[in-house]
Amino acid sequence: MGSLSNGSPAKPFKFLIYGKTGWIGGLLGKLCESQGINYTYGSGRLESRETLIADLLAVNPTHVFNAAGVTGRPNVDWCESHKAETIRTNVVGTLTLADICREQGLILINYATGCIFEYDQGHLLGSGVGFKEEDSPNFIGSFYSKTKAMVEELLKNYENVCTLRVRMPISSDLTNPRNFITKISRYDKVVDIPNSMTILDELLPISIEMAKRNLTGIYNFTNPGCVSHNEVLEMYRDYIDPTFTWKNFNLEEQAKVIVAPRSNNELDTTKLKTEFPELLSIKESLVKYVFEPNRTTPVVA
Repeated sequence: MGSLSNGSPAKPFKFLIYGKTGWIGGLLGKLCESQGINYTYGSGRLESRETLIADLLAVNPTHVFNAAGVTGRPNVDWCESHKAETIRTNVVGTLTLADICREQGLILINYATGCIFEYDQGHLLGSGVGFKEEDSPNFIGSFYSKTKAMVEELLKNYENVCTLRVRMPISSDLTNPRNFITKISRYDKVVDIPNSMTILDELLPISIEMAKRNLTGIYNFTNPGCVSHNEVLEMYRDYIDPTFTWKNFNLEEQAKVIVAPRSNNELDTTKLKTEFPELLSIKESLVKYVFEPNRTTPVVA
């Protein structure tokens, strides 16, 4: 799948966004305001078909964005003990929205997850060989990831959906508790594993452009390359807090303090980079969009 016609090209953009109270949903609204794009937040519940139809009739959007979903609070371990609720939103709700959008001839930009893979023999840690869009998920260690893998597979049958595999999202707002940097800077101990990650300040505007281009199908929605926990925290120390220290532990030790295993992987971003050649590597993007704007340490000449 590549692109899909989405109404008259002369029609001004009008976005219907789900996930008003969420991190990505909130940022999307601010981006639309800054770009002068007409947008409305959906008031319907994803699992309630009638309320979604009512939203579409009331708003008459050109595109729909789904940034709603259950990730669990404070983390995905919540999903292990709330499986029905997780299915209701992440599977039933997302499929319902995709189905209604298809009936109305609308593209759905769906913010999904890349935490459905883990390093394996064909994708060894440090090899630079990443999982591609057409690869089938191989990580079902957490119930959250299991539901996301289920829904991604089913969404392949909807030609109107653009699935964006987000991973370990980071933004320039270092006070946000959902920010990967904020999370790991507050942990007592962290693992140190290279991973693909998503810099929202760079990639969310790209997702809006993807809607404008009517792109559909699956995209690995991360910056090219990998960065490890220690590399991120070293940058945090160098740019933000010179006194910052941290301790590492291994996966076996981590397993003792979490309920469900966590995904670690590298995603191949060739497809996204081909569409958007200006996309920065993960380390370059971290510096430009996150650490330089927040720098509190003096610049070394």
